[in-house]
Amino acid sequence: MLRTDRTRLSRSRIVLGAVVLCLLGVVSPILTAAEVHLVPLTGAVGPASSDFVIRSLEDAADAGADLVVIQLDTPGGLDAAMRDIIQQILGSPVPVAVWVAPNGARAASAGTYILYASHFAAMAPATNVGSSTPVSIGANPLPLPTSPAPEEETPEDESIPIGDTMERKVINDAVAYIKSLAELRGRNQEWAELTVLEAANLTASEALEMNVIEIIAENLDSLLEQLSGRSTVIDGQQVTLELDTYNVTNVEPDWRHEFLSLITDPNVAYILLMIGIYGLILEFYNPGLGLPGITGVICLLLGAYALQMLPINYVGLALIVVGIGLMVVEAMSPSFGVFGLGGMVAFVLGSVILMDTELEAFRISLSIIAAFAVASTAVFVFALSMLLRARRQKVVSGVEAMVGGKAIALQAFDHAGHVRAFSENWKAESDEPIAKGDTVEIIGIDGLTLKVKKQE
Repeated sequence: MLRTDRTRLSRSRIVLGAVVLCLLGVVSPILTAAEVHLVPLTGAVGPASSDFVIRSLEDAADAGADLVVIQLDTPGGLDAAMRDIIQQILGSPVPVAVWVAPNGARAASAGTYILYASHFAAMAPATNVGSSTPVSIGANPLPLPTSPAPEEETPEDESIPIGDTMERKVINDAVAYIKSLAELRGRNQEWAELTVLEAANLTASEALEMNVIEIIAENLDSLLEQLSGRSTVIDGQQVTLELDTYNVTNVEPDWRHEFLSLITDPNVAYILLMIGIYGLILEFYNPGLGLPGITGVICLLLGAYALQMLPINYVGLALIVVGIGLMVVEAMSPSFGVFGLGGMVAFVLGSVILMDTELEAFRISLSIIAAFAVASTAVFVFALSMLLRARRQKVVSGVEAMVGGKAIALQAFDHAGHVRAFSENWKAESDEPIAKGDTVEIIGIDGLTLKVKKQE
């Protein structure tokens, strides 16, 4: 009997041990699964997308993620925003893989630099990379630099055009920057130079063949499978990706990103700026309303916040302010249209050159500029001038309209008496003697008593 109990106990221990081993076999891979954060970067690279990517990389580092995958599809963007993203990638304690996807996506202009800055560069089939010439001079790509022939030396008295010099500086800066990224990551430096100088492009297969990227992956699983076992250097230490099992966290744009995307749209920022100016002018013209002033301050601050994140031309902003000022002057002191016309011209020119970039995604729509130019002219030159003229006109109704009117003395009086004015009898006061029947002038009203004086 005792032996039977011992046998049963032994069997129970064996079964329990087997169960524990099975559980460990199931749970262990889950506990050791790599954490991968997938961050989308689509559309033009600007302040909003830069802020989103930077915060996503910081959150991944705080969460102890093993890898961040930036899914890239961009036509390019602002230089400042691009450099902010690249600096965050270069300083990230978490390896960053930039994956140009899905099929049909592109990494043009700023996207090429971001791809080169990544620890691991990948593309999906039917994608392309390149065209990295700075947009401001992208219409005239400069040729590759060559050594001048000895007989073609430039005369000492022949000066280099300023425009060409500035373009060459921009080009050289862009070339040096992308080549430094290529050198850091061990990628093709010659093609990096070509994509800036000649706006060169590559397909995914060509990019892989020319050592611009390391991986072609049609989907995320394929990408992570090919990345597993690859190594990179983070803070001077070799880091190897272990991606046999992984959990993918899809990082979705939050309200902050949506808000910044909205207000940093150049058209929205311009509209906010105009509403702010209109509101403040209306409040100054008619103090005490409150609503125009509050709305104006809020919109003006939001517009100013958005503009300081965008590449604005301060000369354009000054022209807008001067233009509005001239139109207000025209309304207050008509000059036969001289100030009004000059103000409208300054306003339109300032609005056109306000955004200091050639990128279409960051230009103000000409239709919006035209609409606000017409509206500003109508408000400041015509409506405001009519309101000011109406304010200066003499009051024609109410008690105030009686001042300056005439009355007939109904009796002789030295200080107080009665007069007839506007078909009614009124009590009147005068500082001088008034005879019966005298015509007097009303100079003021105190309650129901008229202040009068003898008409000269």
